[in-house]
Amino acid sequence: MNKELFDYPKQDASGATCIAQAWAKVPESLSKEEKSQTIQAIKSELQKQNAVLVAHYYVDGDIQDLAWETGGMVADSLEMARFGKNHPAQKLIVAGVKFMGESAKILSPEKTVLMPDLDATCSLDLGCPSDDFEKFCDAHPDREVVVYANTSAAVKARADWMVTSSCALAIAHHLHQQGKKILWAPDRHLGRYIQDQTGADMLLWEGHCIVHDEFKAIELETLKKKHPEALILVHPESPEHVVELADVVGSTSAMIKAVVEGTAQEYIVATDKGILHRMRQLAPGKTLIEAPTAGNSATCKSCAHCPWMAMNGLKGILHCLTHQSGEILIDSSISQDASRCIERMLKFTADHPDLLAKAQHGFVKNIGAA
Repeated sequence: MNKELFDYPKQDASGATCIAQAWAKVPESLSKEEKSQTIQAIKSELQKQNAVLVAHYYVDGDIQDLAWETGGMVADSLEMARFGKNHPAQKLIVAGVKFMGESAKILSPEKTVLMPDLDATCSLDLGCPSDDFEKFCDAHPDREVVVYANTSAAVKARADWMVTSSCALAIAHHLHQQGKKILWAPDRHLGRYIQDQTGADMLLWEGHCIVHDEFKAIELETLKKKHPEALILVHPESPEHVVELADVVGSTSAMIKAVVEGTAQEYIVATDKGILHRMRQLAPGKTLIEAPTAGNSATCKSCAHCPWMAMNGLKGILHCLTHQSGEILIDSSISQDASRCIERMLKFTADHPDLLAKAQHGFVKNIGAA
């Protein structure tokens, strides 16, 4: 099993070589009256412009609620894009980070896709520049190129497959069964987890999510002692020793499902704390506890909340609607190439529901054994 890591000095949005110092513009706080007025104005513009709002689980709760109230959707990145593709609206407002807007545009090239702030990005995306990734792929032509959804359209255009955390394990298992070697990018933690679960020969790009990378096993163990009956839910972008402590390892959707359908009363949640809003709505009688990061030693300034997701604000949504700002534009050749790896993933998930369900069930080990 090849555990070689491709070392790349990742960059943050300011151009520095340390993503630990990722910055973000904080939306202005609104009074109760201002918030109400802004929400009403957004509802009016959405209806007037035949637009729909889709939001990620990690954005502000007010935005999530607004998406549901106006006939939109709150979901993970792929479901956001698929919903937008199938919705009759000709304009999509994407509250999330840039790669999510790009995915929506790739699947709906004929629609206008707007975002509240185009500077809202992702450390995984920033840490995998397309030019360097192209060289990496060219150096290993014998490998199937598999990229995570948290990448740019240009990186997806170079890939054979795009995957999400919901289907990555199943697709890697499938490729391994076919005897194929994998070039994986960009999250090293998710790549290592899939590699360990499937036994696949994977060459890993050295990237990480600045939020999930800050969860620490020693802090989690201490918290578990205080809540011995709590189940631990961990996103697979987290470090290895954190994943090892989990009762359930899975995507945002899988973690929400675990809380809603689980019989436990308490849950320790190791992912972006924005997800707690939806969890509390769907499981109001259960206790949700934020998993600890490294406390004062943490390099990430987000405190278990993505600083770029936090850039999405109500005023920003209204501004992009009234000024038609923040439009996602992708070169047609890149969009066409990127669409192939996404459509390939969608076809696989449609054709292999049993394998997908098995892999999604808490990311149980040794999925190929049964």
